[in-house]
Amino acid sequence: MSLNVSLPAELEHRVREHVASGLYGSASEVIREALRLFEAYQTVQASSLAALRADIAQGMADVRAGRVDVIDMSEIKAQGRANLQARTAD
Repeated sequence: MSLNVSLPAELEHRVREHVASGLYGSASEVIREALRLFEAYQTVQASSLAALRADIAQGMADVRAGRVDVIDMSEIKAQGRANLQARTAD
């Protein structure tokens, strides 16, 4: 299959730089590699989103089951500051 694409000047320059570096034999190789990396990125992004959704669902299930306590952020901050001060005092 043959496909012609138009790139903005900056992207064209970057493609030419990659070819000139010797790492790729042609602009087509650069574009193919970029598409493979894009596909891999999308897969990782979808995986991360699925994991986030699972974590949210677990959290909501914990709330419904009464496994969540009210937290006092002031107490958490105070405890963190005390821990930091103890570490820096050593």
